[in-house]
Amino acid sequence: MTNPRPMDRLICGDVGFGKTEIAMRAAFKAVLDHKQTAILVPTTVLAFQHYNTMTERFKDFAVNIEFVSRFKSAKQTSDIFQRLREGKIDILIGTHKILSEKAVFHDLGLLIVDEEQRFGVGHKEKLKSLKENIDCLTMTATPIPRTLQMSFLGIKDLSLIQTAPPKRRSIKTYLIKEDPSTIQKAIQKELKRGGQVFIVHNKVKDIEEYTHKIKQLAPEAKTIFAHGQMPEKELEKRITSFYEHKQDVLVSTTIIESGIDIPSANTMIIDRADTYGLSQLHQLRGRIGRSDKKAYAYFVIPHNRTLSAVAVKRLKALQTYAEMGAGFSLATSDLEIRGSGDILGGEQSGHIANIGLELYMELLQEAIAELKHEKTERKKPVEIQTPFHAVIPNDYISDTGLRLKYYKRLSNASTLESLQLIIDEMNDIYGLSPQSAANLFVILESRIHFAKALASSIKVNSKQIIISFDQQEVEQNVQARNKIIDFFMQRPKVYKLNADFSANCRFKDSVSPDTLLEFSKYIAQQTDPC
Repeated sequence: MTNPRPMDRLICGDVGFGKTEIAMRAAFKAVLDHKQTAILVPTTVLAFQHYNTMTERFKDFAVNIEFVSRFKSAKQTSDIFQRLREGKIDILIGTHKILSEKAVFHDLGLLIVDEEQRFGVGHKEKLKSLKENIDCLTMTATPIPRTLQMSFLGIKDLSLIQTAPPKRRSIKTYLIKEDPSTIQKAIQKELKRGGQVFIVHNKVKDIEEYTHKIKQLAPEAKTIFAHGQMPEKELEKRITSFYEHKQDVLVSTTIIESGIDIPSANTMIIDRADTYGLSQLHQLRGRIGRSDKKAYAYFVIPHNRTLSAVAVKRLKALQTYAEMGAGFSLATSDLEIRGSGDILGGEQSGHIANIGLELYMELLQEAIAELKHEKTERKKPVEIQTPFHAVIPNDYISDTGLRLKYYKRLSNASTLESLQLIIDEMNDIYGLSPQSAANLFVILESRIHFAKALASSIKVNSKQIIISFDQQEVEQNVQARNKIIDFFMQRPKVYKLNADFSANCRFKDSVSPDTLLEFSKYIAQQTDPC
């Protein structure tokens, strides 16, 4: 906020990881600089909760805080907007009413957008007119693909909160087919330990009927329902009743997705989980597990209906990333599933599934670098076929997920320094590398050397190495082409250069991993175009 350039930063952290704390400190900094702060939230419940939190926090300071939502009358809202124009309000918290033409700020310095994934493209276009020369802080547990994309490309700055609050435990997630007995057991299990249960049923028209079914399954539980179409006072009364533990089970629509903080509620059952979005399910799940007790989330899917491919991917991602701080991983999965959309247009999602996220990001970064007239190195991986046993053995790293993670990191290492760092890390954690892993490291190091020599593929036979060169690269680089031709013409009995710009290299003895490495270093040195 002290930089001359206006801040545009995305704060990504799971539910309860401290995003509100950062927002309060940023707002206080703006107030100290005699600027106003606007805090945009998606729901009236969340606006009210932020208002209470900030009023309590700043009670000893001369900070004027107000909030606007449908809980306020037209007269109250008009009075708040009048004081806002006069500069008598320092921090204004509100829902979409903040975006109305009546909300005119005296001197706005900071805009905070909470739960950014809940706002549509139209709202964000209105925001752009607000934040041309002001600092902007965007907060979310699961950024939408386009916002995440902007952060990856450097259009937005990104900060991750990855440290969980003390004593917080991960949420155990179950994917179950519709079964009354499982739901009954889940409710009874939570009630036995003195807790409360959230049940999400996102259809207002039959929520009363569904609540009656739950009452029949667990007659001993005090069960109520709530939804957004209720009168404000009745809704507030029911939520407060559940908050004060006068009720055991709350059947509600997705209005509980944001702003409800009830530590004693540690079981959640989500009906028809296949119909929700990825970030929405993660946000809902984040309503539980807010204490030191183990929390359980049950995603209920119909037993007589086939799920769509996208729904299956979403639910699998939620089961995979159930640990604390998984919001960012889920958002990345969402980016792969949905695509990133148009950064400068109205499209919310795009089609990158055909080429994959990594290649898409690489191509996009190349295009941006080209527009900026920056030099980019196109990474063309060298394919190496060898008869050597080159794997990370199961008894060296037993966890399948970790093995795959190391394979990916090793494969992406494009310099000798980055490769050596990963090898040192593995040796440090798991001990000295076995022979098969050592062979893999040698092949990967050889690949880096061959890449310098503009090779595209290498095939190792018993006493021969066949090298194919990247014809396009060689034709463009005359100096490199001449060096390669000179090198292979020096020893015609050992090296044979073919018409398709491949070369056969013969050896007296069988080619070992060490032979391959030494030869790759030698040929890189001899044919280096630099």
